[in-house]
Amino acid sequence: MTNQRIFITGGASGLGRSIALRYARAGWRVCIGDVNPTRGAEVLRELQALAPAALYMPCDVTRAEDLRAVAERLTADWGGVDVVVNNAGVAAPGAIEDVPLEDWQRVLDINVMGVVRGCYVFTPLFKRQGQGHFVNVASMAGLLDVPRAACYNASKAAVVSLSETLQNEFVGTRLGVTLVCPSFFKTNLAESLRNVDAATRAAVNRVLERSTVSAEDIAEQIFQAVRQRTFYVLPHVQGRQAWLMKRLLPRPLYMRLISAQLRRMRGSDSRKTA
Repeated sequence: MTNQRIFITGGASGLGRSIALRYARAGWRVCIGDVNPTRGAEVLRELQALAPAALYMPCDVTRAEDLRAVAERLTADWGGVDVVVNNAGVAAPGAIEDVPLEDWQRVLDINVMGVVRGCYVFTPLFKRQGQGHFVNVASMAGLLDVPRAACYNASKAAVVSLSETLQNEFVGTRLGVTLVCPSFFKTNLAESLRNVDAATRAAVNRVLERSTVSAEDIAEQIFQAVRQRTFYVLPHVQGRQAWLMKRLLPRPLYMRLISAQLRRMRGSDSRKTA
């Protein structure tokens, strides 16, 4: 049994739920925040079977006051929090001219400013405690540059930069950061899509379902990374290889390799749907 405490945004589904369950199994006190109260209540029941002190709090990461309410509740009930996972996120696939500016604003408000708000609200609490650890969930999209995903790529690249900056700011303190950059894995990300046709939604779901890496696998890697105070978590072998190629190869050669990989993926999809 442990007295350690964790808060997870977007904790009622997908990766957030898997992280919550992994920590509950380890005996942590777990609080999930989510905008979906029905799912929040369902996951809370799962958590309380493992960790009776588990909490669910309604939390919209576009509202700093929601995050402040969580910080105040955890301070009052638990005396603080040890790990904050900024996990909530949405997607908006499409070419630059096809994604409405309103979708850009929504994605940036959740994916970027949601993480900013989480770090902004909880850093002072961490400093008062003298310790704390952020887990910021970005994506390989933030390290690479796959076409027809400019909005999502840009939002996750901002999370990468923010996390790297915080790592520098926290040098010499007991505050830490872990940056998580998964590729595709089985999750409910497609539910967040707006202004996309059925074919695009189906294509996203096919890519997600094809992955051999599960949310539970990534949650385990996060658990170990926080324990070891590791910065990068890149769960997918192909993602790590692509990032290495981007950093080492001349840009024209890297672009040709990315184009060839995308053609292979489209060919595979067309054969499956033929």
